[in-house]
Amino acid sequence: MSDEKITPMMAQYLELKAQYSDALLFYRMGDFYEMFFDDAVAAAEALDIALTKRGKHGGEDIAMCGVPVHAAEGYLLTLIRKGFRVAVCEQMESPAEAKKRGYKAIVKRDVVRLVTPGTLTEESLLDARRHNFLAAFAEVRGQHALAWVDISTGAFHVMPITLARLGPELARLSPSELIVSEAKEDELRELVADFNLSLTPLARSAFDSTSAEKSVCDLFGVSSLDAFGSFERADVSAMGAVIEYLEITQKGKLPLLRPPQKESEARSVQIDTATRRNLELTHALSGGRAGTLLSVMDKTVTAGGGRLLERRISSPSRVLETIHARLDAITFALDNSRLRHDLRAHLRNVPDLERALSRLSLDRGGPRDLAAIRNGLAEASQLADKTDSSDMPDLLSQAIKGLRGHDTLIDLLDQALIAEPPLLARDGGFIAPGYDSELDEVRTLRDEGRSVIAQMQQEFVSITGISALKIKHNNVLGYFIEVTSTHAEKMLSAPLSETFIHRQTTANQVRFTTVELSEMETKILNAGNQALEIEKRLYETLKTAILAEAGPIGVVSAGLAEIDLATALAELAQSENWAKPRVDNSRAFDISGGRHPVVERALAQQSGAAFIANDCTLSATDEHAHIWLLTGPNMAGKSTFLRQNALIALMAQMGSYVPAIDAHIGLVSQIFSRVGASDDLARGRSTFMVEMVETAAILNQADDRALVILDEIGRGTATYDGLSIAWATLEHLHDVNRSRALFATHYHEMTALSNKLDGVENATVTVKEWEGEVIFLHEVKKGAADRSYGVQVAQLAGLPQSVIARARVVLEALEKGEREGGATQKTLIDDLPLFAAAPTPPPQPSKTSKVETALADILPDELTPREALDLLYQLKEAAKN
Repeated sequence: MSDEKITPMMAQYLELKAQYSDALLFYRMGDFYEMFFDDAVAAAEALDIALTKRGKHGGEDIAMCGVPVHAAEGYLLTLIRKGFRVAVCEQMESPAEAKKRGYKAIVKRDVVRLVTPGTLTEESLLDARRHNFLAAFAEVRGQHALAWVDISTGAFHVMPITLARLGPELARLSPSELIVSEAKEDELRELVADFNLSLTPLARSAFDSTSAEKSVCDLFGVSSLDAFGSFERADVSAMGAVIEYLEITQKGKLPLLRPPQKESEARSVQIDTATRRNLELTHALSGGRAGTLLSVMDKTVTAGGGRLLERRISSPSRVLETIHARLDAITFALDNSRLRHDLRAHLRNVPDLERALSRLSLDRGGPRDLAAIRNGLAEASQLADKTDSSDMPDLLSQAIKGLRGHDTLIDLLDQALIAEPPLLARDGGFIAPGYDSELDEVRTLRDEGRSVIAQMQQEFVSITGISALKIKHNNVLGYFIEVTSTHAEKMLSAPLSETFIHRQTTANQVRFTTVELSEMETKILNAGNQALEIEKRLYETLKTAILAEAGPIGVVSAGLAEIDLATALAELAQSENWAKPRVDNSRAFDISGGRHPVVERALAQQSGAAFIANDCTLSATDEHAHIWLLTGPNMAGKSTFLRQNALIALMAQMGSYVPAIDAHIGLVSQIFSRVGASDDLARGRSTFMVEMVETAAILNQADDRALVILDEIGRGTATYDGLSIAWATLEHLHDVNRSRALFATHYHEMTALSNKLDGVENATVTVKEWEGEVIFLHEVKKGAADRSYGVQVAQLAGLPQSVIARARVVLEALEKGEREGGATQKTLIDDLPLFAAAPTPPPQPSKTSKVETALADILPDELTPREALDLLYQLKEAAKN
């Protein structure tokens, strides 16, 4: 063991690191954040930066790496995405201040923030059109609750849930981070493994509901939570855990949160995790946003409107009044196209008020955030002034009214700020000229020091009458007044000697100063720093004025988002020819000319082909369910048809127009989808097990107002096992769940159920067979398919012709045996060896017709119009023969 002494700086580092052992420590050293020891090794690998060394500790080199402070945000984002947490340690004083305590004193440093996935606020680290939620799950006496916040926008919500609903709610919210009690960490780790979030354990004391209630009350300055609604102990526990975690990560400086809103499962359509994944609502199966319903529907022009759209898609409503209000707003915007275009023109200029306000409240903002508030409020005010809200639907009318009343703050910010401020307050130059007289004076000194000194020189010449008087400067004396020796006696005599103070005599010159010149020198030398300090003080004043209006600014932001979404959905409805759905309290489900919005968009972009629209009628009665048993070959469009009807129901209840000619939707309480299959190797689940787990969840939860879409139940096991499971599943949906459902299958035997179950109808996706090939028509009609056309689809996929030919032989033998009923499975196997493929025959020359022979000799460029017409008649005659 080496006996080298630990330097004071390294001792300081180790002391701070011990407090944040589970995070990388960004240790501020001038213009860099530096990391040491294991932190440096891990960070260098994660960031792909150089690993070096600095000194020794315990006889070993101390590993070190660093990142520039000005580029730290990009590195932070990379580390957070790779699962790290980062403790940011800043210098709390300047080196000059540290030296006042002693020559060897080190700069005071402390951690000012713990950066975690759920606590990001920087614009460059966040997706402007998506929330970044931090959630907490709590359990108190058998009751459970989930609370979540987005500190970048101030949203704060809580919901009582069951443990079984935790997964679906996490799928809905997609939080970046979930806080749990350390006692529950192991129990919940596997449950949340699929949700790409950071699981953060907190001490049990953080979930104490009694202290949590006090924390929430203190945060909002109230004596009781009754003003915000009725909360159970579990609700309060979850909210308190969120607040305690924010105090830990933000070092006591809490973000500007809105009062907590309590949500209820009964007010929104319940959609489980598998259904969200299958329907690709906001996240595609391949990852990212492309190919999702959200990507197709998003025509919003503000960040707040984009986030609101994602919330609506994720949480369709079950409250008729809410749905109708949203649809009425879209209808109004659709009917008033000129107004809609004017509103959207203003909205395009609206910055992200919510996130600017949040950054200011956490002291992570800057002059551009001040300008964002100014510009956003000004646009909102202009938008309101140009709009008559009296004849608008209530949703838009209330939104417009909330945009007014900020003229005083707008005027203050408009006078105080330049048009395009810099990003950081420390850069200065963001306060407008004429706003503060002291700042203007200091800036004049800073920028026009020479002219100020020249002006003083003229004044001194006037006072003394000495035209040769000069004001000069050097590094020793600073600014001084210089005259020749012949004029010195005058300067040293009364009354000038009372003003001019002798400083130095040289061989030919005498130098003086005045109190005024000394003061001016100090002002000029300090003008730059002084101007910056004045601007920083004014920044704090403006920030305080904005934060004092945080509540009303939040109302403006919400109103702008509502207007943006209504006008965007109207724009979408017009451009895509969508219809207004009728949504009521019945069990109807009647869609005419329905289309899949994502597939339709993809077809239009890729080939320009039109999407084939289809009807769907699943209107159930009080006595029984209504189920369509859908048959037809693979690739015919069954899965697309299933999904499009689920999406249309979801869009209707989120309060949007839908891709259909007409749609009548009775309120849907739940949407379940089991479409597509994949294994789950990490949990030891086969494809079939995953299929059965998802099917079990549907059968155990679906009620008589649910919409269920099931595709190929039982296909992952033996034929008769699969058929029996699919058969029993359909009967259960019909008799027990009594749901509205679409049930796609390849088991044609099940079509007989339409004769036995009152609520079951057969439907099929039509195809046309021509010369051994299958043509997909993508049309859904009543009735059952006569076969699956699997061999034809395999041929389209490019299987070798020998395999296709052999498959036809095997299929014909199996079908013949089934028809005749005499051939046993063993006999068929004996007659048909496992694989008796013949070598692939050489391609045979095809027979050419007379028409084809004639066409081969034609040179169109050499034909006259008359010759071409004659030739057409000749070809027609040849075709007859």
